[in-house]
Amino acid sequence: MAFVESQGDRKYRTSKRVGGLVECSSLQVELRRFDPGWQVDLTLECTEIAVLLSGQSKIRWTGDGHRQEAIARPGVAWICPAGVHESDVEIIGTMPESLHIFLPPSLVGESALSNFDIDPAKVQLAYAGGVPDPMVLHIGQLFRGLLNRSLEPIDRLFLDGIQMALVAHLLGTYSSGRWHPAVRIPTIDPKRLQRVFDFIEARIAAEISLNDLAAEACLSPFHFARMFRKATGLTPHRYVTERRIEAAKEKAAACGILARGDRARYRLRLAGEFHARLPQDDRLDARPIPRTRHRLAVSACRTEFDVCARTPERKICA
Repeated sequence: MAFVESQGDRKYRTSKRVGGLVECSSLQVELRRFDPGWQVDLTLECTEIAVLLSGQSKIRWTGDGHRQEAIARPGVAWICPAGVHESDVEIIGTMPESLHIFLPPSLVGESALSNFDIDPAKVQLAYAGGVPDPMVLHIGQLFRGLLNRSLEPIDRLFLDGIQMALVAHLLGTYSSGRWHPAVRIPTIDPKRLQRVFDFIEARIAAEISLNDLAAEACLSPFHFARMFRKATGLTPHRYVTERRIEAAKEKAAACGILARGDRARYRLRLAGEFHARLPQDDRLDARPIPRTRHRLAVSACRTEFDVCARTPERKICA
C-alpha cells in the first residue's frame, strides 16, 4: 500500500499539518496542530499510531464500539489497527503537536515474519486509546527529527531502525494476546475536573492554593491531589506552573517581547552606542576603560534594555 493522499487530512478536520516525512512511500508520518472541535467519523485502511508531543486536552471518542474519554497529555498514545471504526471524536482543547504514524496493514505482519520469525497470520493488533506509553513517545520524538527535510542515505538507515523498533513494541505490547486494558482507577468526575481547569484559567495570575482547587472539586486536599494526578499525570502544583509558563509565552508573543537571541543582539547594540558616545580620549580604541567605569557602562546598557523589554508597546529597535 502506497500512500497518495494525507490520511490526517481525511480524518482530522480541525487540525493543520505542520510537518511530514518526505520522500517515503512505505509509511506516512504527520505532525499536526489541533484546535477544538469534532472530527470525521472514519474507518482507515491503514494502522494509525498517534501520540501527543505537547499540549493537553480532554478528548471524547467512540473506538471499536466503546465510548471513551481521556485527558491527552505528552506521552498519551492511540493505537488504531486497520479496519477499526472511530466516531464521535471531540477534542476539547488545543494540542500544538500531535504526531501521527500511518502504517500499511501488511507492514506489521511482514516485519514480524522477516525480522522476528513470527507467523503473520497470528499477528493481530488490539485497539488501545488514551494510554500513557513512554516508548511510543520516544519513538515519536525520533520520527519528529526526520520531518520536513530530504532524507540522506544515513537517514533512511536510521528510519528503518525506528520502524523496526516501533513494530517490535507494537507486537510486544499491543498484540491481541498481550494487550490488557488497565483497570480503571477512581478519578475525578470530568465535570468537577473541568471546573478546576476553568478555576485555574480564570485566576492564572493570582495566588492559587491546593485548598482552593480541592474546594472547587468538592474533595479534601489529600484526595483531590491524589485523584488529580491520576486524571492528568501531573500534581496540581506542576499543572498550575506549566499553565502559567504557557500563558506567559502566549502573552510575550502577543506583546512582542524580545526573544533571547534578540536580547543579546540588543545589548551588543547598546554597548556599541555607549562606546560611540564617549569622548575620543575615552574610547576603547584609544585606551582601555577603567574596570569601574566599564562596569557602570554595562550596567547602564542593561538598565536601558530591561526598560525596553518590560514595555509591551516597544518592539525590537530597528
